Amino acid sequence: AFARAGASLLNFHLECDDDIQETIDAIKAQGCKVGMTIKPGTPAEALAPWLDQLDLVLVMSVEPGFGGQKFMADMMPKISALREECEKRSIDIEIQVDGGISAKTIEEPARRGATVFVAGSAVFGADDPAKAIADMKDIAANCQ
Repeated sequence: AFARAGASLLNFHLECDDDIQETIDAIKAQGCKVGMTIKPGTPAEALAPWLDQLDLVLVMSVEPGFGGQKFMADMMPKISALREECEKRSIDIEIQVDGGISAKTIEEPARRGATVFVAGSAVFGADDPAKAIADMKDIAANCQ
């Protein structure tokens, strides 16, 4: 349904109950790119069997479920490990981070190799959402 509605990338949790390979194959059969998410308790290495088939990996830096949670800096080694593994395998992949991202927290994941950032509360709770976005873009760009 998402692909028919125009989605070009579909992302799902590694921790889902469905068969991972079947899910990847089903997404690709729809002509979409594939992303996979890992929760804080899941090691980056758990993605290894499927990494070559992914277009994006999302590292959750909070427990999924609700906005406004505090950024978990101890998730940042996962970003480094994923970026290193992708470089070792010559995989061109986006690494996304979601949870507690703001102008105060975006620098470290950007330095470690994250290329896509999800910011909810930092944008929608800001007095000037456009400025909040611009500030984060500037910080991230200076880390690349």
